[in-house]
Amino acid sequence: ETNTLPFHPFENQQGDILRVEKEHQVLKEQLKEAEEKFEQLQSRSSEEIGALEELLRKSVEETEVSQNELDWFHQDSEAQGKKWQQEKKESRDNLKALRSTAKKHTDTNERYLKAIDDKEKQYNVYLNTFLDTSNKFANEKVKLEELIKKSQDDCQECVKRAVKAEISVFQNWKETEVWKLSGTVAKAEANLKMLKTLSSSASAAPLVKSQIDSWETFISNVKKQLEKVEAEYEEKIELVKSGARISLTKVEIVDIPSP
Repeated sequence: ETNTLPFHPFENQQGDILRVEKEHQVLKEQLKEAEEKFEQLQSRSSEEIGALEELLRKSVEETEVSQNELDWFHQDSEAQGKKWQQEKKESRDNLKALRSTAKKHTDTNERYLKAIDDKEKQYNVYLNTFLDTSNKFANEKVKLEELIKKSQDDCQECVKRAVKAEISVFQNWKETEVWKLSGTVAKAEANLKMLKTLSSSASAAPLVKSQIDSWETFISNVKKQLEKVEAEYEEKIELVKSGARISLTKVEIVDIPSP
């Protein structure tokens, strides 16, 4: 964005200052040319005056020259002198005007240079302030990044601990339910064994047969329930290990009434 926008209040549009400087340079060259023309004109006029004065001297010395020729010579000399004085006055007026214009542009140029210098100082102040602020923000950014990294590490550690805790909870629930169901199976198998012992008696066999069937069905259902509980808890544990988010709930246990 540097040097692509107008420099207010000294520029209404991009390039005004450069244009004024170019005009100033052109006026300086015109002033120089006018001074050279003035000097040439002054030299030529001096030569002409010298020649006229030499003619006048010769005319005075030569008594043969008629009075009419002498009057004509004086008139011509006066006309040439007036013409030269008029040209000299015009040249002086032009030179004065050019000098006034050149001084005006010089003053304007000095004013612009002073304004540019003031703006440059102000820019340096703003730049130093910006650099100080930038360094401050950079230091704060480094501190924040370190805090974020520490927080991320703490978060990862918390996640690991949470995963371990969830796995531990599911493992405890599984072991508890398996222990309960295994105890139920053991008690049922003990009852079944006792019933089979009683069935060896011929008199009790018809009555015990239906009880044996009921207990065998009960044991089979409880074992299926046991396998289902173990499988579902293992599935939940594997999901937690893989990073999946699941609700921390127990596996639903169907209450199987014993015979």
